[in-house]
Amino acid sequence: MDMDYAHFMVTQGRKEKDNSVPSSPSSEAYKRLLAETLNLNRTRILAFKNKPPVPVELIPHQHTASASSTTHQAKPTKPRRHIPQVKQTSERTLDAPDLVDDFYLNLLDWGSSNVLAIALGSTVYLWDASTGSTSELVTVDEEHGPVTSVNWAPDGRHIAIGLNNSEVQLWDSASNKQLRTLKGGHRCRVGSLAWNDHILTTGGMDGRIINNDVRIRDHIVETYRGHTQEVCGLKWSASGKQLASGGNDNLIHIWDRSVASSSSPTQYLHRLEDHTSAVKALAWCPFQSNLLASGGGGGDRTIKFWNTHTGACLNSVDTGSQVCALLWNKNERELLSSHGFTQNQLTLWKYPSMVKTAELTGHTSRVLFLAQSPDGCTVASAAGDETLRFWNVFGDPNEAAKKSAPKKNQEPFAWANRIR
Repeated sequence: MDMDYAHFMVTQGRKEKDNSVPSSPSSEAYKRLLAETLNLNRTRILAFKNKPPVPVELIPHQHTASASSTTHQAKPTKPRRHIPQVKQTSERTLDAPDLVDDFYLNLLDWGSSNVLAIALGSTVYLWDASTGSTSELVTVDEEHGPVTSVNWAPDGRHIAIGLNNSEVQLWDSASNKQLRTLKGGHRCRVGSLAWNDHILTTGGMDGRIINNDVRIRDHIVETYRGHTQEVCGLKWSASGKQLASGGNDNLIHIWDRSVASSSSPTQYLHRLEDHTSAVKALAWCPFQSNLLASGGGGGDRTIKFWNTHTGACLNSVDTGSQVCALLWNKNERELLSSHGFTQNQLTLWKYPSMVKTAELTGHTSRVLFLAQSPDGCTVASAAGDETLRFWNVFGDPNEAAKKSAPKKNQEPFAWANRIR
């Protein structure tokens, strides 16, 4: 850019053109020659003399195409899981008459043998998900009932049943026989149960938490005291080292099994006081051992996430309604919550962003209980509307069956050459 020439053309050049007088042909020829010599016959300040050169390909196109395809083959993009709108309704609905509409109880559990247990009034029913058949396990006497909690042992055969009269019965579902009754630990109803190998942990309306060794006569081996009101949520971590308890006193306690003592009440590891309503919904994260999710009742409405090593609250999300139950997806980083008034819905959240992925509706009363199938795909929900619904919210059970199908037995080190 020649700024001096530009300024001359804008000012003096225009004046000379306006004041010019006719000149002789020889004078015009001289001016043209002078302009060419001094490079003055420019009419555009910015102009390309020639088109820019075509860029040269350093790497031929066919090589880049093949390289990119190789890269994509090496690192395939994981497709985003989508739950179609048609799948946002339950796959199946069963009647559940006389289901007790009580937030503080735990009346539904799905065992490792693919049998669902549900307590309806004073009777415990078993629904075999493999065959679709239903059978009655036990009906307790009126002075003992109703049933206030059910929980399968890890073997999927034995089941614990908590009662309104403070007792806990142990049953063998294969033979339909009662094995024993645990007495003397609680003074009021037992609304929460959790197994940890051969230890059955019970939580009562009296605020006590008791570890019972079901193998021995004197079954009470530890007592945890920290809650002042009913214990309505109990969950052992996958490692069996930490126990989370939630109560009607709005508290969560984290207990460490390694410091438990049979001679005196055990001190909690952490006391978590951030919730402002009863805490029943508790779920340990399957992919991060020290991550616990908790849900608050109608006066709280939040889902909170905790680091159980430090006791720190990592996040809190207002759901807008009572949180009754929580379940983690075993295969994806997702969390399912069930709710009460006003929508009585199940909500699927993406973790850790806590963006809503789907809302599952169909229940007409608060969804009190959730249970997950052994393959992790199907969720059963029971609500105050006395219905039991099944949702394939965590994946297709048929696809899960294909993935879990045992492979043909191969000879060890079949890929290696034989040594003769």
